Amino acid sequence: MIGISRRKLLIGFGAVAASSLVPAFAFNLQAIMPPVRMVRTNGINMAVYEAGSGPAVVLLHGFPGLAFTWRHQIPALVAAGYRVIVPDLRGYGLTDTPTNIESYDIAHLTGDVAGLLDALDIKKAVFIGHDWGGLLAWQMALLHEARVAGVVSANTPFTPHWTLWLHPDIVGPALPNGKTFLADPSIDPIVQMREVYSPEMYVLKFQNDKTADTIMNRDPRATLRSSMRKDLMTSAEWGNLPTVVTHMEYYGQPLPDQLPGQSVLNEQELDFYGKHFERTGFTPAINWYRNLSRNWKAGLDVDQTIHVPSLMISAANDVVLRPSMADGMDPYVKDLERCVIDDCWHWTPEEKPQEFNRLITSWLKRRFPS
Repeated sequence: MIGISRRKLLIGFGAVAASSLVPAFAFNLQAIMPPVRMVRTNGINMAVYEAGSGPAVVLLHGFPGLAFTWRHQIPALVAAGYRVIVPDLRGYGLTDTPTNIESYDIAHLTGDVAGLLDALDIKKAVFIGHDWGGLLAWQMALLHEARVAGVVSANTPFTPHWTLWLHPDIVGPALPNGKTFLADPSIDPIVQMREVYSPEMYVLKFQNDKTADTIMNRDPRATLRSSMRKDLMTSAEWGNLPTVVTHMEYYGQPLPDQLPGQSVLNEQELDFYGKHFERTGFTPAINWYRNLSRNWKAGLDVDQTIHVPSLMISAANDVVLRPSMADGMDPYVKDLERCVIDDCWHWTPEEKPQEFNRLITSWLKRRFPS
């Protein structure tokens, strides 16, 4: 063991231990993802996939995702000269899944990521996030600005004080004709959402009890297959559909016999996601939503200005996180570039990997050259 540092030795043991936790699948995971190892951060064990060298880039997946979400981006970023760090976030995949809801508030989630940088001896990183990962990346820039070199968000615009689901562009179709609603950042967003949406709206349904969890956990593969879809309606068509659609009554609902659109995932990819969520269930991931009121309250006195260089990548056909929702970001995000990927719905890194990779590598090379 002469010449091997204690840290490297522990990392080696962690990688061996983590590899024994990975379920067996029909395809070779090692050919798709870098080796996984466990990193101790903020009181939990986090599964981390890492490859490459150069400026650090941390990829943050969304709901319901995994580090595996970024399988198409990792080789592109490594080839472009970056050190790529991809965790299963708290409550997901091989990372620990604490049982109490409060363990999934934004203080814990950002603390996990800051602690990950500490464990890897990294002062600053660029954070690239999709969906909830985008929300987390924006919050890192607010709560841990010293650790953030830049932010790239896929689909998720920055809105102050957790008012994302109260944006006029998605509230409008859910309101009766002639009614308007303007969000008040000083009022709990969940309280305001209850004024606008039906109780079955997925974010509100998650707050009420664990009915949605129970339904989703019965068949995780089917849940994922029904949610991770593309080639669907456009946002223009969406506003003319029944209330069950405009009120976003998605998760925790009976699945239709015939699913709309096309699956984003092939059968093997769907198997991979399904096996992981069979092991953890969806409750830990849903607990992120159950802290929205707590996150709002904790951030009331936090300046809602993003000072780091930022790139907003919208998907033209995402009916919830619409490109138009990024129009109001400029007063809050001081160094912002924006772009839109055509013919793309919600699952951008997996739907349009070539276009997405081209945008992120071009921006990184200009702003943070390797």
